Amino acid sequence: MVYAARSWRPVIMGRSGAVASNHPLATQAGLLALQRGGNAVDAAIAVAMVLSVVEPHMSGLGGDGFYHVYNSSSREAVIFNGTGSAPAAATPERYAAGMPLDGPLSVSTPGAVGALEAMHRRFGSQSWKGLLAPAIDVARNGFAATRTYSNYANEQVTRLLADRRSASVFLLDGRAPQLGSWIVQPDLANTLEILAAEGAFAFYRGRIADALIAGCLEIGALLSSDDLAEFEPEIQTPIEIDYRGFTVRQSPPNSTGWVLLQELKLAEQFDLASLGPLSADLIHILVEAKKLAFADRERFSADPRFFAAPLRTLLSDEYAASRAKLIDIDRASVHPVPAGSPGDTTYFCIVDGKGNAISAIQSINALFGSGFTAGSTGVLLNSRMSVWHLDQNHPNYLQPRKRTRHTMNTPMVFKDGKVWCVFGTPGADYQVQVNLQILTSLIDFGFDPQQAAEAPRWSSTQPGQDADYPHSCPDALNVESRFPAQVLQELAQKGHSIVPIGDMEGPCSVAIIQSDVDTGIIRAGSDPRRDGWALAY
Repeated sequence: MVYAARSWRPVIMGRSGAVASNHPLATQAGLLALQRGGNAVDAAIAVAMVLSVVEPHMSGLGGDGFYHVYNSSSREAVIFNGTGSAPAAATPERYAAGMPLDGPLSVSTPGAVGALEAMHRRFGSQSWKGLLAPAIDVARNGFAATRTYSNYANEQVTRLLADRRSASVFLLDGRAPQLGSWIVQPDLANTLEILAAEGAFAFYRGRIADALIAGCLEIGALLSSDDLAEFEPEIQTPIEIDYRGFTVRQSPPNSTGWVLLQELKLAEQFDLASLGPLSADLIHILVEAKKLAFADRERFSADPRFFAAPLRTLLSDEYAASRAKLIDIDRASVHPVPAGSPGDTTYFCIVDGKGNAISAIQSINALFGSGFTAGSTGVLLNSRMSVWHLDQNHPNYLQPRKRTRHTMNTPMVFKDGKVWCVFGTPGADYQVQVNLQILTSLIDFGFDPQQAAEAPRWSSTQPGQDADYPHSCPDALNVESRFPAQVLQELAQKGHSIVPIGDMEGPCSVAIIQSDVDTGIIRAGSDPRRDGWALAY
């Protein structure tokens, strides 16, 4: 079967830098930072902060993040892990009835702000205050609601109405804002101004912290001043594998980025290029590799301070070869483990003209997080507590001051020691599945970034796989309707439970930047499934 990898959006190209994110205003802020002489980290601060304003349904100051930096001059690769722990008062006994999916008791310690400032201190070249200026402006003066914003707000009206502050900002007269409605956040603008002037100290131990905790006490959240004051971002070294001559780096635990690496090691046991980019056999092999990797995810993923996964074994060639023997090319398997929820997160990537690169992801976990805003701060609080397990035998078992495992991950790919591609996506359990499809499209089939972003997409769920409590979901293979009918028929014959979805209704929102080390051309792609946008110059 011959497949012409058509794309509707153009590939964005330049030589001096590129930014791809999930909102045009954030991408614009990042590109302007580069054009003013900033580096990739400077642009990342601007992008992250604007996303915290224009995508309140996805990320914000009240959430978490991972920021993967490559510095070309020092050849350093560093992960800034901004994931907070469960509050000290969050005992398993307190949640004996189950983990809430939203509301005050779903709030965990936010970590993104601390990681962003740590990243800026290490690698930034422009002033912190200046880089926050675009976010302050958008919060103060407003932005127009996109269709994505309107649709997600409509889904979460009940959640937002539970808190008068959230409802007054993110809804209009108790209803979802329509396309073009103007969203202003004066309280958040004030908080960002303090953050710009006083740094992360204000957020964790100063004026913002005091207001945050007052707001948490008002609504009954467990987060305390000690929880905030004791937070410190973790500086980590990426983990990596070789895939067909490329070096693929990822964020280490408590991220589950290693699951993508294991999927790739399993896929490497097969000659994918000979199968065709949309063939039933290709999809079947990748889905089966995903199932095996997710089974190991349930056995080993946790906060490494409490439980260390045997990554040397899990990512070895020997283990991949032995596990790949479990893949029956003619028959789908059932490996009961957790499956995918859509997740509410945002991803962005940046490459500058000097070869510095950022792969970054941040999240408040669910759509509009907990649904509750912390007092006068304008900060929408996360719902990260909803992903804990209550089985004492599970590695992700809830314990006070423990960090939960995160589906967030930040891939970066190198060829001959130079950045070849930076890419990623939001999407909870779907992230490592879609990232697998993106990277095999780029490496095995030679797609350009935009072709890879727009290619027909599948996603697999398995019994017991869902990231959120109670971690259950069906055995299903969701496939966009752009896959040929013959392919779907062949997959069904192999035993997959096919669930057709709309043409562009697959999960995630991919951002991709690829560098041509020979020509110096930087190529960027964005995903039309949400509000993705790429720019270069």
